[in-house]
Amino acid sequence: MKEKIEAVLFDWGGVLIDNPAPGLMSHCAGALGVSVEDYTRAHNACGEGFQKGLIGEEGFWRRVCERLGCPVPRQASLWGEAFRAVYSPREGVLSLARRLRRGGYKTSLLSNTEAPAMEFFLELGYDAFDAATFSCAEGVAKPQRGIYEIAAGKLGSAPARCVFIDDKLEFVEGARAAGMKGVLYQSLDQVKRDLAALGVQAE
Repeated sequence: MKEKIEAVLFDWGGVLIDNPAPGLMSHCAGALGVSVEDYTRAHNACGEGFQKGLIGEEGFWRRVCERLGCPVPRQASLWGEAFRAVYSPREGVLSLARRLRRGGYKTSLLSNTEAPAMEFFLELGYDAFDAATFSCAEGVAKPQRGIYEIAAGKLGSAPARCVFIDDKLEFVEGARAAGMKGVLYQSLDQVKRDLAALGVQAE
């Protein structure tokens, strides 16, 4: 028997907001006085623990700056500063989430993100979601099965009754492997069509 979808989960960067990664890399590189290419390499080498909450921001910058041979940033939270600088919400997707919630669906955010960005999310006070799951708070990240199970559990829903929307195929496939339905975000209209094909209709 086909499970009826009762919960819709959204990725943050690249779905609910414009992909912040290019702007984050550029902002942090500029603050440290290094090239975007060099910063991106150092970030990718050191960022997993920061994203999973296994190290704090201070420890992250120590590792990055040691690799780059530059001083650690003076800002209290360069990552938080950078995220605020590049934050650009997609109002159409947020509106969809709100309509789904008003229509009786459970809604949630599920994001691989670092503590300063999570704090910014909480400051924003989104009214579109029943719950939010962040990799930095859970110690696991997409596409690991555990984070999808945690997100479904916060909604009180079985994974089979959830659909997850992400702009990265790897993370959509991770959701499917955890038992959820998965939708690859390409455009708002396409997402609406894919949700409708799963029997999910916004009011």
